[in-house]
Order: sequence, then structure tokens, then C-alpha cells
Amino acid sequence: MNKSILRLAIPNIISNITVPILGMVDIALMGHLESAVYIGAIGLGSVIFNVLYLSLGFLRMGTTGFTAQAYGRSDATEIAHGLYRALTVAFLLAFLLIALQIPIEKLSFYLLNGSEEVKALAREYFYIRIYAAPATLALFVLMGWFVGMQNTVLPMILSIIINVLNVGFNLYFVNVLKMDVAGVALGTVLAQYGGLFLGLFFAFRLYRAKLQPVKIAILLQLEHLSRFFRVNRDLLLRSILLILTLSFFTSESAALGDQILAINSMILQYFFVFSYFMDGFAYAGEALIGKHIGKNDFKLMRLTIRKLLMWGFILSLPFLGFYGLAHQSLFKLITDNDSLILLAEDYRLWMILIPVTTFAAFIWDGIYIGATASVAMRNSMLIASLLVFLPCWYFLQPLYFNHGLWIAFHAFMLSRGIVMTLYSKRALQVN
Repeated sequence: MNKSILRLAIPNIISNITVPILGMVDIALMGHLESAVYIGAIGLGSVIFNVLYLSLGFLRMGTTGFTAQAYGRSDATEIAHGLYRALTVAFLLAFLLIALQIPIEKLSFYLLNGSEEVKALAREYFYIRIYAAPATLALFVLMGWFVGMQNTVLPMILSIIINVLNVGFNLYFVNVLKMDVAGVALGTVLAQYGGLFLGLFFAFRLYRAKLQPVKIAILLQLEHLSRFFRVNRDLLLRSILLILTLSFFTSESAALGDQILAINSMILQYFFVFSYFMDGFAYAGEALIGKHIGKNDFKLMRLTIRKLLMWGFILSLPFLGFYGLAHQSLFKLITDNDSLILLAEDYRLWMILIPVTTFAAFIWDGIYIGATASVAMRNSMLIASLLVFLPCWYFLQPLYFNHGLWIAFHAFMLSRGIVMTLYSKRALQVN
């Protein structure tokens, strides 16, 4: 079982870790410009796309769960048509985002806090990056489908290539063409389309035997459509609550000033580093749990759950030590602004605690996704965001300033893991 988990997890870790590294490169490129407003602009602009794309993360999560279960049942028809169904929805949603880009921008900057200079730069970033939507959402589907097919090597290859392209484009546009935030946005667009074309090539070249010709009757079959939208509806609500909480956190950071926004954006980069590392094991859980359920092997499912949680706890400890020992160097990696680094040191505890308060939530997410237990995921997020995060923020932030905001954040992540643990017996038949 450990070998099966690591076989799936290690490629996922390698591919996932490239994502926050890219974010750190973007922040670092801005951090070495003359003003902190550039860091804030990338942080604020990224919030909008986090809201959009993480809200639509059900395209990846649902595709993985459905595909893994079809794989476990050896259901060739649904393996193929599940992919076609998800890609159709992805392209429709992407073109809707592009069509509605002006109202999305207006609403986003009405809700987000930040100085006018930061907002002006963030708007420039938004109106370029929005055109990556079709590629980004289609890649969600392809990545999820590959994982559901028990193949995590292809997502690793794709992620590495996409992010290498992105870093290369960004360095060229920012350092050579002096395009600041516009260069970062344009680099993202070009890299995403490069990744999409490569992903489609992999899918249709390597899985040609699995990808049956499209049959419209099967694609639009009411039973499959109903389950697809029912599960994805709950995943959508769960994702919206998650990203709204993270976006609210960033917006409140901006309300505390440009320096606090920059500091919190830096610390969040290391939250994302750990989250993407843990998601390697979560993705392994999605693939394995879905396959076991497809085969009705609940004994093996329970063993997999115990092993995944064990790996999550064990691996959180070296991250705890690394963040504790290297926090100042990690801040310097992102910016050479001495006053910003000095102020960030006041909040280092909240970076150090990230591994131990968050690992359980990440692991349980993968388990629940593989089981398509979307109702329990939705309910646990409702409790953590509305009954834990918001009350903590409301009572503690006025008293403890930015520390209060970080206490609310950690309480939110810790409660997610606790609630999903309590839900697991009923939602997953875990005894």
C-alpha cells in the first residue's frame, strides 16, 4: 500500500510543487522592483483568478473521482465520455468568463481592498490573464482525467513544462521588455496554451485505444449528467467557500496597508508550497480511493485512508522544522526590501505553524474527492468558514491586528481537518 501511494504521490508532488514555485518567482520578480505595490498588485490580481479557477476546481476534482471509479469498474465507455463531458463543460465555462470579463472586473475590485495604485496595476494584470481561461479549465479536466486513470507521471510532465515556460516568459517580459505586471500575466497566458496543446496530444496519442468515438446519446445521458452536476454542484459550493475565505483573508490584509498585504502574500506563498506538496498525497488518495470504491473493496479503502493520514502527519514535521529554522532566509528569497523583511519577522510564527494545522484537511480532501462524497465536503467547509473563520476574525482581528487575522486562518484550516475526520464514518463507511 505504501508503494502504491508513493508511486502516485511522488510525481504529483513534483508537478504540484512547481505551481507555488512559479508564484514565488512572480512575487520575487515584483519584489525586486522599486515599490511594494507591485507585490500587492500580483497578490490582489491573483485573488480574482483564485476565486474564478478554484471555484471551478470541481472540473478537476469531479473528473478524477468519476474517472477513478470508472477505471475500477473497467467501464471503458464512461472513461471516454466522462472526459468528453467534462471538457465540453470546461470550454463553455471558459468562454462565459471571457464574455463577462468587464462585470467580473468591476465586481472584484469593488469588493477587494487596496490602494488605487495597487488596484490599477492589478486591473492591467486581470485583463490580460483572463484570456488564458479556456486553456486553464481544459487543463483542469485533463489533469484530473490522467490522475483518475492512475497516471500521475503525465500531469507531472505537463506541470513542469507549463511552469518552465511560464518562468521563462515572465523573466523575458519583466527583465528584458520591462513589462512588470503585464509581463507576468502574458507569460501565464502563453504557457497555459502551450500546456493545453501538449496535454491533448498526450491524451489522444497515449490513450487512443481508451478514447472511443463520441456518442451524443451517451454524452447527454440523463443519469450521467444528473450525477455529474449533482456532485460538481456540491464541489462548486465547497470550492467557492474555500476561495472566498482565502480572498477575504487577502482583502483584509490589504485593508491593513500595502506592507501587511505584501507580508501576508509572502507567507501565503509558503502555505501554497506546503499545500501543493500535501496535495501530491491527496491526489494519490483520489486515484486509489476511487479505484477501491469502483471495485467495492472497502477493506482496502480503509487501509489506504490510514496510510495517507500517517504520511501526512510524518511529512508535516520536517516542514515545521524547516520553516522554523529558515524563515528569515525564506523571506529574503522573495524580497530584498529590508524593512519588509524586518516587519515580516513579527509574523513568522504563522508561517511556522502552517504544516501542523493544515495537513489533515489536505489529505481528507483527496479521500473525499475519490469517494465523490461531495455533500460531506460541502458541509465541512460551511462549518469551517462560517462558524469558525468568520467569528474568529470578527472577535480577534480588532484586538490583535494582523495576528488576529492569522489566528482565524489557522483555526479555519484546523477545523476543516477535524470536521472531515468526524464526518468520515458516515460519509465513507469507515469503521
